[in-house]
Amino acid sequence: MNSTASALQQLKQLTTVVADTGDFERMKEFAPQDATTNPSLILKAAQQSNYQSLVQSVKAAHPGMNPSDLVDYILVAFGLEILKIVPGRVSTEVDARLSFDTKATVAKAKHLIALYESHGIDRNRILIKLAGTWEGIAAAKELEAEGIHCNMTLLFSLVQAAACGAAKAQLISPFVGRITDWHKNKLGANWSDANNGGANDPGVSSVKKIFHYYKQYGIATEIMGASFRNTSQILELAGCDLLTISPELLAELQSSNAVVNQKLDAAQVDKMEVVKLDESSFRLQLNNDAMATEKLAEGIRNFCIDTEKLEALLAQ
Repeated sequence: MNSTASALQQLKQLTTVVADTGDFERMKEFAPQDATTNPSLILKAAQQSNYQSLVQSVKAAHPGMNPSDLVDYILVAFGLEILKIVPGRVSTEVDARLSFDTKATVAKAKHLIALYESHGIDRNRILIKLAGTWEGIAAAKELEAEGIHCNMTLLFSLVQAAACGAAKAQLISPFVGRITDWHKNKLGANWSDANNGGANDPGVSSVKKIFHYYKQYGIATEIMGASFRNTSQILELAGCDLLTISPELLAELQSSNAVVNQKLDAAQVDKMEVVKLDESSFRLQLNNDAMATEKLAEGIRNFCIDTEKLEALLAQ
Protein backbone atom coordinates (compact mmCIF):
# COMPACT_ATOMS: atom_id res chain seq x y z
CA MET A 1 0.00 0.00 0.00
CA ASN A 2 1.15 3.53 -0.77
CA SER A 3 2.26 5.02 2.55
CA THR A 4 2.00 8.61 1.26
CA ALA A 5 -1.78 8.11 1.24
CA SER A 6 -3.54 8.48 4.59
CA ALA A 7 -4.54 5.32 6.45
CA LEU A 8 -8.16 6.20 5.65
CA GLN A 9 -7.45 6.44 1.90
CA GLN A 10 -5.59 3.11 1.99
CA LEU A 11 -8.40 1.46 3.98
CA LYS A 12 -10.94 2.63 1.38
CA GLN A 13 -9.00 0.62 -1.24
CA LEU A 14 -9.66 -2.58 0.73
CA THR A 15 -12.97 -2.02 2.49
CA THR A 16 -16.13 0.07 2.08
CA VAL A 17 -15.95 2.77 4.75
CA VAL A 18 -19.18 3.80 6.47
CA ALA A 19 -19.73 6.74 8.86
CA ASP A 20 -21.22 5.74 12.22
CA THR A 21 -22.99 8.94 13.32
CA GLY A 22 -26.18 10.97 13.22
CA ASP A 23 -24.06 14.14 12.93
CA PHE A 24 -24.34 14.53 9.16
CA GLU A 25 -22.44 17.83 9.09
CA ARG A 26 -19.28 16.13 10.39
CA MET A 27 -19.75 13.28 7.93
CA LYS A 28 -18.97 15.37 4.85
CA GLU A 29 -15.24 15.66 5.50
CA PHE A 30 -14.66 11.88 5.37
CA ALA A 31 -16.61 11.09 2.17
CA PRO A 32 -17.98 7.73 3.38
CA GLN A 33 -19.92 5.42 1.04
CA ASP A 34 -22.76 4.69 3.51
CA ALA A 35 -23.87 5.86 6.96
CA THR A 36 -25.38 4.16 9.98
CA THR A 37 -27.48 5.63 12.76
CA ASN A 38 -29.06 4.23 15.91
CA PRO A 39 -31.29 5.72 18.65
CA SER A 40 -28.26 6.72 20.76
CA LEU A 41 -26.58 8.55 17.87
CA ILE A 42 -29.80 10.32 16.84
CA LEU A 43 -30.49 11.33 20.45
CA LYS A 44 -26.96 12.80 20.64
CA ALA A 45 -27.41 14.69 17.36
CA ALA A 46 -30.92 15.91 18.22
CA GLN A 47 -29.54 17.60 21.35
CA GLN A 48 -26.96 19.60 19.35
CA SER A 49 -27.87 23.23 18.70
CA ASN A 50 -27.12 22.96 14.95
CA TYR A 51 -29.88 20.36 14.53
CA GLN A 52 -32.59 22.15 16.51
CA SER A 53 -34.19 23.60 13.39
CA LEU A 54 -34.48 20.12 11.84
CA VAL A 55 -36.11 18.73 14.99
CA GLN A 56 -38.44 21.74 15.26
CA SER A 57 -39.48 21.53 11.60
CA VAL A 58 -40.46 17.85 12.02
CA LYS A 59 -42.50 18.73 15.12
CA ALA A 60 -44.16 21.66 13.32
CA ALA A 61 -45.08 19.43 10.37
CA HIS A 62 -46.88 16.96 12.70
CA PRO A 63 -48.64 19.03 15.39
CA GLY A 64 -50.17 17.02 18.21
CA MET A 65 -48.50 13.75 17.12
CA ASN A 66 -47.50 11.58 20.08
CA PRO A 67 -43.74 11.43 20.70
CA SER A 68 -43.36 7.72 19.98
CA ASP A 69 -44.80 8.17 16.46
CA LEU A 70 -42.80 11.36 16.02
CA VAL A 71 -39.54 9.45 16.61
CA ASP A 72 -40.00 7.67 13.25
CA TYR A 73 -40.28 11.02 11.47
CA ILE A 74 -37.17 12.31 13.26
CA LEU A 75 -35.18 9.19 12.29
CA VAL A 76 -36.26 9.58 8.67
CA ALA A 77 -35.54 13.35 8.68
CA PHE A 78 -31.94 12.66 9.74
CA GLY A 79 -31.74 9.80 7.22
CA LEU A 80 -32.88 12.09 4.39
CA GLU A 81 -30.18 14.65 5.24
CA ILE A 82 -27.54 11.90 5.41
CA LEU A 83 -28.63 10.59 1.98
CA LYS A 84 -27.78 14.01 0.49
CA ILE A 85 -24.18 13.42 1.61
CA VAL A 86 -23.49 9.71 1.10
CA PRO A 87 -23.77 8.16 -2.37
CA GLY A 88 -24.88 4.82 -0.90
CA ARG A 89 -27.19 3.72 1.90
CA VAL A 90 -28.32 4.88 5.31
CA SER A 91 -29.26 2.51 8.14
CA THR A 92 -32.31 3.44 10.24
CA GLU A 93 -33.19 1.47 13.36
CA VAL A 94 -36.54 -0.04 14.30
CA ASP A 95 -37.67 0.70 17.88
CA ALA A 96 -35.60 -1.63 20.11
CA ARG A 97 -38.68 -2.24 22.28
CA LEU A 98 -39.97 -4.42 19.41
CA SER A 99 -36.89 -6.69 19.46
CA PHE A 100 -38.95 -9.71 20.58
CA ASP A 101 -42.01 -9.09 18.39
CA THR A 102 -41.61 -10.22 14.77
CA LYS A 103 -44.98 -8.96 13.56
CA ALA A 104 -44.59 -5.48 15.08
CA THR A 105 -41.03 -5.23 13.79
CA VAL A 106 -42.16 -6.02 10.23
CA ALA A 107 -44.94 -3.41 10.48
CA LYS A 108 -42.55 -0.73 11.82
CA ALA A 109 -39.97 -1.48 9.12
CA LYS A 110 -42.61 -1.12 6.39
CA HIS A 111 -43.73 2.17 7.92
CA LEU A 112 -40.15 3.54 7.89
CA ILE A 113 -39.67 2.44 4.26
CA ALA A 114 -42.99 4.07 3.31
CA LEU A 115 -41.84 7.35 4.91
CA TYR A 116 -38.61 7.29 2.90
CA GLU A 117 -40.45 6.37 -0.30
CA SER A 118 -42.89 9.25 0.26
CA HIS A 119 -39.82 11.51 -0.14
CA GLY A 120 -38.83 9.80 -3.39
CA ILE A 121 -36.06 7.66 -1.88
CA ASP A 122 -35.52 4.24 -3.45
CA ARG A 123 -35.82 1.49 -0.83
CA ASN A 124 -32.47 0.07 -1.98
CA ARG A 125 -30.81 3.08 -0.34
CA ILE A 126 -32.24 2.18 3.06
CA LEU A 127 -31.14 -0.52 5.46
CA ILE A 128 -33.57 -1.24 8.29
CA LYS A 129 -31.65 -2.00 11.47
CA LEU A 130 -32.98 -4.86 13.58
CA ALA A 131 -31.58 -6.51 16.71
CA GLY A 132 -30.06 -9.96 16.17
CA THR A 133 -32.70 -11.73 18.28
CA TRP A 134 -34.51 -14.83 16.97
CA GLU A 135 -37.58 -12.63 16.38
CA GLY A 136 -35.55 -9.87 14.71
CA ILE A 137 -33.94 -12.38 12.35
CA ALA A 138 -37.37 -13.87 11.51
CA ALA A 139 -38.57 -10.34 10.68
CA ALA A 140 -35.54 -9.81 8.43
CA LYS A 141 -36.34 -12.99 6.51
CA GLU A 142 -39.86 -11.70 5.85
CA LEU A 143 -38.73 -8.18 4.94
CA GLU A 144 -35.92 -9.31 2.62
CA ALA A 145 -38.44 -11.46 0.72
CA GLU A 146 -40.35 -8.22 0.03
CA GLY A 147 -37.29 -6.26 -1.09
CA ILE A 148 -36.78 -4.38 2.20
CA HIS A 149 -33.11 -4.74 3.11
CA CYS A 150 -31.96 -5.23 6.68
CA ASN A 151 -28.88 -4.42 8.74
CA MET A 152 -28.74 -6.88 11.64
CA THR A 153 -27.27 -5.15 14.65
CA LEU A 154 -26.30 -6.03 18.24
CA LEU A 155 -24.50 -9.02 16.79
CA PHE A 156 -22.01 -10.73 19.11
CA SER A 157 -21.79 -14.38 18.05
CA LEU A 158 -21.32 -16.77 15.16
CA VAL A 159 -24.76 -18.33 15.72
CA GLN A 160 -26.45 -14.92 15.28
CA ALA A 161 -24.38 -14.30 12.15
CA ALA A 162 -25.15 -17.74 10.69
CA ALA A 163 -28.89 -17.28 11.33
CA CYS A 164 -28.82 -13.84 9.65
CA GLY A 165 -27.08 -15.38 6.65
CA ALA A 166 -29.70 -18.13 6.44
CA ALA A 167 -32.42 -15.43 6.57
CA LYS A 168 -30.69 -13.73 3.61
CA ALA A 169 -30.29 -10.48 5.54
CA GLN A 170 -28.50 -7.85 3.45
CA LEU A 171 -25.92 -7.00 6.09
CA ILE A 172 -24.76 -7.76 9.63
CA SER A 173 -23.01 -5.41 12.08
CA PRO A 174 -20.86 -7.42 14.51
CA PHE A 175 -19.97 -5.16 17.47
CA VAL A 176 -16.19 -5.39 17.81
CA GLY A 177 -15.62 -2.93 20.66
CA ARG A 178 -18.43 -4.18 22.87
CA ILE A 179 -17.11 -7.76 22.61
CA THR A 180 -13.66 -6.52 23.62
CA ASP A 181 -15.15 -4.47 26.49
CA TRP A 182 -16.76 -7.61 27.94
CA HIS A 183 -13.54 -9.66 27.81
CA LYS A 184 -11.48 -6.78 29.17
CA ASN A 185 -13.90 -6.41 32.06
CA LYS A 186 -13.87 -10.18 32.66
CA LEU A 187 -10.05 -10.42 32.70
CA GLY A 188 -9.62 -7.25 34.77
CA ALA A 189 -5.98 -6.98 35.93
CA ASN A 190 -5.09 -10.02 33.78
CA TRP A 191 -5.88 -8.12 30.55
CA SER A 192 -2.83 -6.90 28.66
CA ASP A 193 -2.91 -4.92 25.42
CA ALA A 194 0.20 -6.81 24.28
CA ASN A 195 -1.47 -10.25 24.63
CA ASN A 196 -5.13 -9.34 24.10
CA GLY A 197 -4.86 -6.52 21.57
CA GLY A 198 -4.05 -6.33 17.85
CA ALA A 199 -4.75 -9.58 15.99
CA ASN A 200 -5.65 -11.27 19.31
CA ASP A 201 -8.34 -8.72 20.20
CA PRO A 202 -11.47 -10.77 21.06
CA GLY A 203 -13.75 -8.45 19.04
CA VAL A 204 -11.46 -8.67 16.02
CA SER A 205 -11.27 -12.49 16.34
CA SER A 206 -15.07 -12.72 16.46
CA VAL A 207 -15.47 -10.83 13.16
CA LYS A 208 -12.68 -12.86 11.53
CA LYS A 209 -14.50 -16.06 12.47
CA ILE A 210 -17.75 -14.78 10.93
CA PHE A 211 -15.88 -13.66 7.80
CA HIS A 212 -14.31 -17.13 7.38
CA TYR A 213 -17.70 -18.82 7.91
CA TYR A 214 -19.54 -16.63 5.41
CA LYS A 215 -16.88 -16.88 2.73
CA GLN A 216 -16.49 -20.67 3.16
CA TYR A 217 -20.22 -21.30 2.75
CA GLY A 218 -20.80 -18.66 0.06
CA ILE A 219 -23.17 -16.59 2.23
CA ALA A 220 -23.97 -13.35 0.39
CA THR A 221 -24.84 -11.28 3.50
CA GLU A 222 -22.41 -8.36 3.85
CA ILE A 223 -20.26 -8.12 6.99
CA MET A 224 -19.81 -4.65 8.48
CA GLY A 225 -17.57 -4.46 11.54
CA ALA A 226 -18.96 -1.90 14.00
CA SER A 227 -18.47 -0.32 17.44
CA PHE A 228 -14.72 0.26 17.38
CA ARG A 229 -12.71 1.44 20.37
CA ASN A 230 -9.46 2.26 18.53
CA THR A 231 -7.92 2.34 15.06
CA SER A 232 -5.94 -0.87 15.72
CA GLN A 233 -9.21 -2.85 15.75
CA ILE A 234 -10.20 -1.23 12.46
CA LEU A 235 -6.88 -1.90 10.71
CA GLU A 236 -6.88 -5.55 11.88
CA LEU A 237 -10.12 -5.96 9.86
CA ALA A 238 -8.89 -4.32 6.64
CA GLY A 239 -10.46 -6.37 3.85
CA CYS A 240 -13.77 -6.89 5.67
CA ASP A 241 -16.74 -6.09 3.37
CA LEU A 242 -17.54 -2.86 5.23
CA LEU A 243 -16.46 -1.09 8.42
CA THR A 244 -18.63 1.54 10.13
CA ILE A 245 -16.47 4.07 11.98
CA SER A 246 -17.16 7.04 14.28
CA PRO A 247 -16.09 10.54 13.15
CA GLU A 248 -13.43 10.60 15.90
CA LEU A 249 -11.73 7.43 14.61
CA LEU A 250 -12.20 8.49 10.97
CA ALA A 251 -10.29 11.68 11.83
CA GLU A 252 -7.47 9.62 13.41
CA LEU A 253 -7.22 7.44 10.29
CA GLN A 254 -7.26 10.51 8.06
CA SER A 255 -4.33 12.09 9.92
CA SER A 256 -2.30 8.85 10.03
CA ASN A 257 0.16 7.69 7.37
CA ALA A 258 0.51 4.16 8.77
CA VAL A 259 0.76 1.48 6.09
CA VAL A 260 -2.51 -0.49 5.86
CA ASN A 261 -2.26 -4.16 4.94
CA GLN A 262 -5.12 -6.45 3.94
CA LYS A 263 -5.93 -8.72 6.90
CA LEU A 264 -9.07 -10.46 5.64
CA ASP A 265 -9.15 -12.25 2.29
CA ALA A 266 -12.11 -14.25 0.97
CA ALA A 267 -9.67 -16.50 -0.91
CA GLN A 268 -7.97 -17.60 2.32
CA VAL A 269 -10.41 -18.89 4.91
CA ASP A 270 -10.37 -21.47 7.70
CA LYS A 271 -12.61 -24.54 7.40
CA MET A 272 -15.53 -24.44 9.84
CA GLU A 273 -18.42 -26.70 10.71
CA VAL A 274 -21.97 -25.73 9.74
CA VAL A 275 -23.86 -24.07 12.61
CA LYS A 276 -27.16 -25.72 13.58
CA LEU A 277 -29.94 -23.17 13.17
CA ASP A 278 -33.39 -24.38 14.25
CA GLU A 279 -34.93 -22.18 16.95
CA SER A 280 -34.03 -24.30 19.99
CA SER A 281 -30.43 -24.79 18.78
CA PHE A 282 -30.10 -21.04 18.16
CA ARG A 283 -31.41 -20.15 21.61
CA LEU A 284 -29.21 -22.73 23.34
CA GLN A 285 -26.02 -21.65 21.53
CA LEU A 286 -26.75 -17.99 22.26
CA ASN A 287 -27.58 -18.80 25.89
CA ASN A 288 -24.32 -20.75 26.29
CA ASP A 289 -22.31 -17.73 25.12
CA ALA A 290 -22.34 -15.54 28.23
CA MET A 291 -20.74 -12.56 26.46
CA ALA A 292 -23.22 -12.59 23.55
CA THR A 293 -26.21 -13.07 25.86
CA GLU A 294 -25.19 -10.24 28.18
CA LYS A 295 -24.18 -7.77 25.46
CA LEU A 296 -27.32 -8.42 23.38
CA ALA A 297 -29.57 -7.83 26.41
CA GLU A 298 -27.60 -4.75 27.48
CA GLY A 299 -27.62 -3.31 23.95
CA ILE A 300 -31.39 -3.67 23.62
CA ARG A 301 -31.90 -2.12 27.07
CA ASN A 302 -29.69 0.88 26.25
CA PHE A 303 -31.36 1.50 22.88
CA CYS A 304 -34.76 1.33 24.63
CA ILE A 305 -33.58 3.89 27.21
CA ASP A 306 -32.27 6.25 24.50
CA THR A 307 -35.48 5.91 22.48
CA GLU A 308 -37.44 6.92 25.59
CA LYS A 309 -35.08 9.87 26.14
CA LEU A 310 -35.64 10.93 22.53
CA GLU A 311 -39.42 10.72 23.06
CA ALA A 312 -39.08 12.85 26.21
CA LEU A 313 -37.03 15.40 24.25
CA LEU A 314 -39.72 15.57 21.56
CA ALA A 315 -42.48 15.90 24.17
CA GLN A 316 -40.92 19.12 25.54
